Amino acid sequence: MRRSAARYVSVLAVSAAVLSIGAAAPPADSPPVTTPVKAPVAAGYGGAVASVDADASAAGIEVLRRGGNAVDAAVATAAALGVTEPYSAGIGGGGFFVYYDAKSRTVRTIDGRETAPRSADSSLFLENGKPIPFEEGMTSGLGVGTPGTPATWDTALDAWGSRPLRQLLQPAERLAKDGFTVDATFRSQTQANQARFADFPDTAELFLPGGQLPVVGSVFKNPGLARTYKELGSKGVGALYHGDLAEEIVDTVRKPPVRDSATRVVRPGDLTVRDLRSYETERRAPTKVSYRGLDVYGMAPSSSGGTSVGEALNILERTDLSKATQAQYLHRFIEASRIAFADRGRWVGDPAFEDVPVKELLSQRFADSRGCLIKDDAVLTSPLAPGDPRRPAACGTSGAAAPTTYEGENTTHLTAADKWGNVVAYTLTIESTGGSGITVPGRGFLLNNELTDFSFAPADPAVHDPNLPGPGKRPRSSMSPTIVLDHGRPVLAVGSPGGATIITTVIQTLTGHLDRGLPLVEAIAAPRASQRNQATTELEPAPWNSPLRGELEAIGHAFRQNPEIGAATGVQRLPDGRWLAAAEKERRGGGSAMVVHPSGGANSEGR
Repeated sequence: MRRSAARYVSVLAVSAAVLSIGAAAPPADSPPVTTPVKAPVAAGYGGAVASVDADASAAGIEVLRRGGNAVDAAVATAAALGVTEPYSAGIGGGGFFVYYDAKSRTVRTIDGRETAPRSADSSLFLENGKPIPFEEGMTSGLGVGTPGTPATWDTALDAWGSRPLRQLLQPAERLAKDGFTVDATFRSQTQANQARFADFPDTAELFLPGGQLPVVGSVFKNPGLARTYKELGSKGVGALYHGDLAEEIVDTVRKPPVRDSATRVVRPGDLTVRDLRSYETERRAPTKVSYRGLDVYGMAPSSSGGTSVGEALNILERTDLSKATQAQYLHRFIEASRIAFADRGRWVGDPAFEDVPVKELLSQRFADSRGCLIKDDAVLTSPLAPGDPRRPAACGTSGAAAPTTYEGENTTHLTAADKWGNVVAYTLTIESTGGSGITVPGRGFLLNNELTDFSFAPADPAVHDPNLPGPGKRPRSSMSPTIVLDHGRPVLAVGSPGGATIITTVIQTLTGHLDRGLPLVEAIAAPRASQRNQATTELEPAPWNSPLRGELEAIGHAFRQNPEIGAATGVQRLPDGRWLAAAEKERRGGGSAMVVHPSGGANSEGR
């Protein structure tokens, strides 16, 4: 066993010693449970699911109990999140799916990112040569891309699933029909969108019944989505890309159904039935770097997650973070993140349109050429200019800096594993909280505003921007579903929502666990910082109000406060063969970790 892998096993032992067993899902033949028990950590056999929501995690566990695999469970969980987390994800959006196949010991990925209409060009968000206000792109048909989530489910199930979509949608269909219990997070997210939702009659009817906010503790039902899921189950996801539903989506985008008295400027989009009919997911090779003797796999472009997480880890590889003080650790983490974002801004876009140097961005040679910029007693100036991965120069920069574009933070992430050892890390989104704000009439789901992830205009006309809109182009994403292997076997999987903060959350969670020795659930719960090649670094309240901030400010760091960064979930293989599922303790009201058979000891279900 390699030294670093041996160190990791000791971390696993700590994790196993401190975990709480958590809640199992109800048996498949038991009566429906309105509100499953919510716990941030669980361990046992037979498979595991972690998500932000207990009803969604229970849907995935139900599938595992019935003999489904991790891919089946991930689809069922994602469909349920479309019910209980409709402002974060749903069939009106897209995402990225990373899968570990236990039989072949390989990692595969699906790019299910939304695409721009074929009519789109670099002037998509320009008017009279100037960018339109961001709010007008955000709440509009103009920001809606062709949804990729249903096609992602279809691709994953066709390649690796064991159950039909019809069966996997049943828990979510039941949840939409019978309802779920409204919590404080759902109410507060509705309240934050109240004025926007009120301008769209179909959205208001669904999410603001009687013009009122949903009451915490009440039951929220979505019969339109239940009918839509039933249709997709009987006809297949092609119904969304070819049938009546496709035409309804196009009509909604091209003529947004706005309240007559609304004063909001709601621009129409140019999505067509042809755009939906021609949509395809992309099966891409994963990104891969070696970190502390472990293999870290992520999502390749159009996501910048895999390249940015990988580059930052390569930079941090040269420092023994296990021996660093907390201030030294955060300083190195912040600076590595700053550099990775500087390079992603220049080089990463949709590979169908841009020549993205993925191999070079992930090379240790390039990381070393950039990492030498970091000093122990000083802070790099942001925005930092990028390096040239094809011609690395020691401590060199190349060209003008590219600012980080805004990305909506209300994505969601789920992780799943099964008794055969297969693992899924799946991040999905509709972009902003509430997406475009536009509900397809009678269908029960919001449309995305994912195209606002494009740069509205180049930051510097003299410098090429790889993230400008284009016909059929995928906007750059920060989604970072990640799977870590040791000698071809799963160690852990992790991911998070949070827009561009996803990347820093995943880096911090990985290093907190692998380097700092935190149990996975504690690495997920740890206070966060996020630097994205900006003048200031975001800090959550705990470090903001601690002496640590003063230590970092003394060497030049500048901060701004962010009340909450990310909401990660993960699964982990323990040394005794059990699965550990971990989720947030408090962020977004706490997440939900479940296993099929909770166990504190050996069990015949284990491998």
